[in-house]
Amino acid sequence: MFRSHILVCGGTGCTSGNSIKIYEALVHRIYKEGLEKEVHVTQTGCFGLCAYGPIMIVYPEGAFYSQVKVEDVDEIVDEHIIKGRIVTRLLYKETVADDGSIKALNETNFYKKQCRVALRNCGVINPEKIEEYIAYDGYEALGKVLTEMTPQDVIDVILKSGLRGRGGAGFPTGRKWQFAKNSPGKKKYVCCNADEGDPGAFMDRSILEGDPHAVIEAMAIAAYAIGSDQGYIYVRAEYPIAVQRLTIAIRQAREYGLLGKNIFGTGFNFDLDIRLGAGAFVCGEETALMTSIEGNRGEPRPRPPFPAVKGLFGKPTILNNVETYANIPQIILKGADWFASMGTEKSRGTKVFALGGKIHNTGLVEIPMGTTMREIIYDIGGGCPNGKKFKAAQTGGPSGGCIPAHLIDTPIDYDNLLAIGSMMGSGGLIVMDEDNCMVDIAKFFLEFTVDESCGKCTACRIGTKRLYEMLCKVTDGTATMEDLDKMEELCYYIKENSLCGLGQTAPNPVLSTLHYFRDEYEAHVRDKRCPAGVCKKLLRYEIVADKCKGCTLCARNCPVGAITGNVKEPHVIDPEKCIKCGVCMEKCRFGAVIKA
Repeated sequence: MFRSHILVCGGTGCTSGNSIKIYEALVHRIYKEGLEKEVHVTQTGCFGLCAYGPIMIVYPEGAFYSQVKVEDVDEIVDEHIIKGRIVTRLLYKETVADDGSIKALNETNFYKKQCRVALRNCGVINPEKIEEYIAYDGYEALGKVLTEMTPQDVIDVILKSGLRGRGGAGFPTGRKWQFAKNSPGKKKYVCCNADEGDPGAFMDRSILEGDPHAVIEAMAIAAYAIGSDQGYIYVRAEYPIAVQRLTIAIRQAREYGLLGKNIFGTGFNFDLDIRLGAGAFVCGEETALMTSIEGNRGEPRPRPPFPAVKGLFGKPTILNNVETYANIPQIILKGADWFASMGTEKSRGTKVFALGGKIHNTGLVEIPMGTTMREIIYDIGGGCPNGKKFKAAQTGGPSGGCIPAHLIDTPIDYDNLLAIGSMMGSGGLIVMDEDNCMVDIAKFFLEFTVDESCGKCTACRIGTKRLYEMLCKVTDGTATMEDLDKMEELCYYIKENSLCGLGQTAPNPVLSTLHYFRDEYEAHVRDKRCPAGVCKKLLRYEIVADKCKGCTLCARNCPVGAITGNVKEPHVIDPEKCIKCGVCMEKCRFGAVIKA
């Protein structure tokens, strides 16, 4: 029995902040003091509050240390572990009550509105020890399924729960499994889509890093339900920590007899293999993913036939993403009614979002479906930094759309997002403030799509490129009002004629910004002005004479000599020479340089 448990975040975010060295220094110091039998130190997955990493939590006090550095380890051991005095300067400030006592994490703004199902073990267990997963009811759902339920019983529970695919399309999971079960054939496959490619999305990666056994257990349950004995997890090679922990988890599951032959002595056989993706965004599309697993170039195939009828190697196949699978064991153990009690009528359960962009609390959150955008951005995310106004949020990545500020009270679920021109997507949520140009945002996402198009169909290969060129004309100030109409027409052509979901959704960022922020497009076209001051070719720097002190600092730092003026007299910028680098504004101490 240990008197103290120390959890150190081992997710990618904290690892990039040296959490591995913090963990090693902590273990070294604990052993040096001879405390290894009293103090247990472990690495976990992501705690969620990435903005304050690296994170360390010490129990039983529940001290939540944030932004920890290697040099803080000795102080934490000396003061907290040896002397019992919490190092208050390192505490996450919201965990400290007015009387100085420590509040539980679920009482802080970031955590109190969350409901962790898919993330339930992330930041709680050591993902590299199967024993810790088993201690938290791990593989109990698989045991229940194999010994107490028929395959149809399993599918009925998933159908009743209302679980929909968390990969973006929101197709009912139980229906997909039912189609595959009903498809004739002795050989069937279960696949997991861990090819998380949306800019700003890191939900699936964090689950694999923090709770890989939940996905393995869920895939075994799915295999039993449809009659499969082989599964594949397709994960991008850019996720080295996730791949490493997944590899360890699969090996441990085999050693414990939870993968392989005759699982739980029931005669059920199932094994898993990992396939690494090379980072092609299009391989997130199910048929392209399966084509890649087969060893071919990742290009989508026409549907129908759908994968549940003819998928991997031409056999019936189900494909769900990591987050979808992470919900399955809990649904089996706690029941369909428990899961269906959360969320909305048509969008049951919870959803994990990766909060990023212009927001205080960047990180991972899991909230019940139906939670409003306002609650996510302000109550959980802490709002925009520096007192800036919230302007829009992008959901669904390159496939989604921008939600404007006046729709901030929209409950977040599949149907509501589609109704306002966006989509759930895998769960990336990028927050933008008043300093963001919405035309530039649309151009950023479309440029990504152009680069990631596999080129198989003309509508996507050429259409997105032409659309991107039109956006460049807008941000360069050379577009006409007729170009805006042509852009919208091309958007619908691409949507209607592209082969797969990548091309069909590529115009969404353009269409949503044209709809909600058309005034910004028109300002670029008619006034040759970027209201947010982002588009470089439309920028003009000016010096306000009344504020200029004539200190010459701007002139001395201008790389092209575009600023002239005498000492202690107002200076002037020559727009013909100015390269719009912004150095003058950065160096001015009096706020005299402005973007016009």
